[in-house]
Amino acid sequence: MKTENRKTMIKKSNLLTFTLWFYVFIISLLFYLSNSAWAVTSKITRHSSSEELLKGQAEGVVIDSKGTIQLGRSAERLVENFEDVWSINTIAVSGGTVYLGTSPNGGIYKYSLGKLTKIYPQESQKEENAQEDRKTAFDINEPEDANTVKADEYLANEHIFAMATDVAGRLLAGTSGDKCALMRLKADQMETVFEPNDAKYIFAIDIDDSGNIYLGTGPQGKVYRLNSFGKKAELIYDSRDKNILSLASGTDGFIYAGSDSRGLVYRIDPRTKTATVLYDSDQPEITALLFRDTEEADLYAAATSAEIAKAEKRFAPQLPPAGRPEPQLKEEESAGESEGGRQLQIPNTKEGANGKEPEGKMLPPKPPKPSQASYIYKITKDGYVTDIFSEVAVFFCLTQQEQKLLVGTGNSGRTFTIDPATEQEAIIYQDEQASQITAIAVAGEDVYLGTANPPKLIKLAKTFASEGTYTSDLIDAGQPAKWGKLQIDADIPKGCRVQLASRSGNVKDVNDPTFSDWTEVMEVTGPIQLRCPAGRFCQYKLILQSQSGKRSPLVREIAVANTVPNLAPKVQSVSAERITSPDKTGMFKIDYKAKDDNDDKLIYKIDFRKVGRTKWIELKDEVEADDLEWDGRTVEDGRYEVRITANDERSNTTTTKLTGSRISEPVVVDNTGPVIKKYSIEKNGKTITLRLEVFDELSAIGQVHYTVDSNAEWIGAMPDDLVYDTTSEYFTIVIEDLQAGEHIIAVKVSDDVGNTTYRTFEVNIAGS
Repeated sequence: MKTENRKTMIKKSNLLTFTLWFYVFIISLLFYLSNSAWAVTSKITRHSSSEELLKGQAEGVVIDSKGTIQLGRSAERLVENFEDVWSINTIAVSGGTVYLGTSPNGGIYKYSLGKLTKIYPQESQKEENAQEDRKTAFDINEPEDANTVKADEYLANEHIFAMATDVAGRLLAGTSGDKCALMRLKADQMETVFEPNDAKYIFAIDIDDSGNIYLGTGPQGKVYRLNSFGKKAELIYDSRDKNILSLASGTDGFIYAGSDSRGLVYRIDPRTKTATVLYDSDQPEITALLFRDTEEADLYAAATSAEIAKAEKRFAPQLPPAGRPEPQLKEEESAGESEGGRQLQIPNTKEGANGKEPEGKMLPPKPPKPSQASYIYKITKDGYVTDIFSEVAVFFCLTQQEQKLLVGTGNSGRTFTIDPATEQEAIIYQDEQASQITAIAVAGEDVYLGTANPPKLIKLAKTFASEGTYTSDLIDAGQPAKWGKLQIDADIPKGCRVQLASRSGNVKDVNDPTFSDWTEVMEVTGPIQLRCPAGRFCQYKLILQSQSGKRSPLVREIAVANTVPNLAPKVQSVSAERITSPDKTGMFKIDYKAKDDNDDKLIYKIDFRKVGRTKWIELKDEVEADDLEWDGRTVEDGRYEVRITANDERSNTTTTKLTGSRISEPVVVDNTGPVIKKYSIEKNGKTITLRLEVFDELSAIGQVHYTVDSNAEWIGAMPDDLVYDTTSEYFTIVIEDLQAGEHIIAVKVSDDVGNTTYRTFEVNIAGS
């Protein structure tokens, strides 16, 4: 019975021992894993803002102000070969015909059924004008060289800045230059209906609900009105501005005008021919005015300046506001709708790239307005003004499609959409060749764009492009790194997909031939491993595709992970200096600074040795602070070196930990005062001459004082060469007028670090 109990107790004891061992093992494993999590540096780079994304290259995709990527509009180049045309200034659409007004020869073109036809000026008109120009250009007594002036070099200096269609759908166009006239298309011929005698430019044409025609002119800033037949022209307002650049007729019966030079928005009453200033902008030019086709009678004004072209950048990032208005969208309007498709998300992480909070997660304050920028202002019927969009670019034209505004800009050839209700902004088209989008016209679901430098006519469909590519800027890991998985936060509707390719290199130049080739394209259906070689820099390419063009993938964020192998910490500096505080005599302050490219937690080991010896003596280990006080009185006098060893073992395993060390410059430990190596005493009556040779092993002699017969007032002495500068100095001390009898002369000698030695001398002065 006792044997069985003993066996049972042994089993229980063994079970208890195993249980304790198991818990110790688990705790040790958890501790090991928690510390080994830093064995290498893993970083996640997130791209989720327009500022970051616009550093890359977008082809066939657009990036909006919220930092999302989706396919751009399907674009078709209708015409890109014009003769003697530099700029398409204005576009008008009537039926299925697109009319173009151009510079510098004032040509008006008709595009219909895939064919471009010039309707003004006719060849006969052009030749007639050319002959008149030749007569003024050459002396009539000199023979004309036929090769001097060629027809294809003729510049009429005539411009078509404004066009519109009247209530009957007929084209109206204003010619500007040496001659200024309002013309109307009749039977394929442009006929003149009005010639203002005090204007050179017609910058704007607008038609009100009654069919009346309004003209904005320059250079005297006047507004004219004609009836629907182009008759009964009358001046309705004469402003103080140079030019009236834009016009818009309101449902309230007023005419709104935008001026040049002062950037004013006028509200003109055609009946009384008076005006009030609705808004005085900070920009000198109001290039476009627009009433949207909505129940709200809000006026939108494009305010800009030609000077902005000098300051224009690649992009003008705008921080998103905190939250957004709730949009009232129809189901088909949601570009990123993923019903029947795929929705991808990026796991939440505590920190983003480089230990910073992930972009887009914080609520930044509203950024300050750029000092040089163009603005779209919304002006309510009560006269309240808010800016709904700004960009460091020149605004040339403004129109609307459905509920969104379209803005054409330069000098990067971009077209923006702005939804005032949702505060959403996007670049729907960017021309890689043309410098400016100078004209926009909307016809149903199509958008026609006119460009300048070079001139092109482009049609944007409402559908998305079938394919577009976003190529990122270089991602810098700081060191050669192994690139991990790429993840995207995206909606991928049915019939759409996102594909990925990547490459890497060690040079911050994407055109360097040492960059790896792009990897084979892979579809992104979840976290996807980048297959590019290890390298400091990585670049990814997202290919967005849509089969039907009705929906587009919508990418909200991209996260790329990389791992840098453990790198040895580097001790950047070490210094050891004596502390001069009186209450810390003999103490030294050891300072050191270290850096770890993996951002590992570092601990330090401090060793010292006497100069000339090979073995190090440990002073202290596992120090977390970056300084230490050392009591130099614990070692013999001499010159010492201090070694700091930084260790990253707290963030690594025993097999991956690394160290780095640095040795200080020699520091002198001197706790012994100087000695009087030699001395002599000479007596001459009542005068004593005391000659001393003072010597110190390590430090320069600092001070020598003496006193006679314990007088509290010490008297300083100077070296014979009058300079304290070496470890050996000679002194001559002369003491006069001593009384007869015994005397004690006390000498106090100190080195430069404060070590002091005392010595006394007895002398006897004989009586007289």
